[in-house]
Amino acid sequence: MPIPTNYSTPVRMSAKERTLSQLQKWIIDGTLQPGEKLNDVELAEALGVSRTPIREAFQLLEVQGLIQTFPGKETRVSPLEKEDIVKLYAPLTALQALAAELAVVHIQPEDVELLRGINASFADCVNRGELYEAMEFDESFHEAILHIANNQHILSFCSSLQMHIRRYKYIFFKRPNWESQLAAMDHEAIIDALEARNPEEAARLMKHNLIRPLEHLDTMLQATVVR
Repeated sequence: MPIPTNYSTPVRMSAKERTLSQLQKWIIDGTLQPGEKLNDVELAEALGVSRTPIREAFQLLEVQGLIQTFPGKETRVSPLEKEDIVKLYAPLTALQALAAELAVVHIQPEDVELLRGINASFADCVNRGELYEAMEFDESFHEAILHIANNQHILSFCSSLQMHIRRYKYIFFKRPNWESQLAAMDHEAIIDALEARNPEEAARLMKHNLIRPLEHLDTMLQATVVR
């Protein structure tokens, strides 16, 4: 189990919080691969903590569905199943569309400016072929709309779903350049609908933007899902 040694350490966090945050990141970005066995002793040594924060983090990671624990045997990173990506995108799309409707009521000129800035950065990364940076800005765009919608429950549910979807993005997705360019155009249209305070159009465009990747799912999965 190769463990990085050059990771940045968050400040002002408890050992439990820091451990949980780092393990989440490693699972999501594929540093810890699907199906990989986790050794609490090795992880404790790498993170500079005792085994207690590791075990506490394991409990929370299992609740989040990121790891699987087999009592008395082993703990492994949860596998990724191809069919699960569709199950994850369906509720995310519905919640994001609802958030777009709600955002129409709350959006301010400074919010429009923020969204245009994020999308400009997204498009710039796409044009430079910086795949993972583009993914980050794409998520920031949608998260900004969730905050504008001002509904903590939608934000919480979407954050949980996005955490799992991000694993597929990092490990298996290879989004074609043309597809990402279309996504940038989708974002601009969503911003226009929000600025025009048109909830129906904002929701429709949001659904279109999120469903589009599923239309090309087979070509966007680089390899057979690891079990």
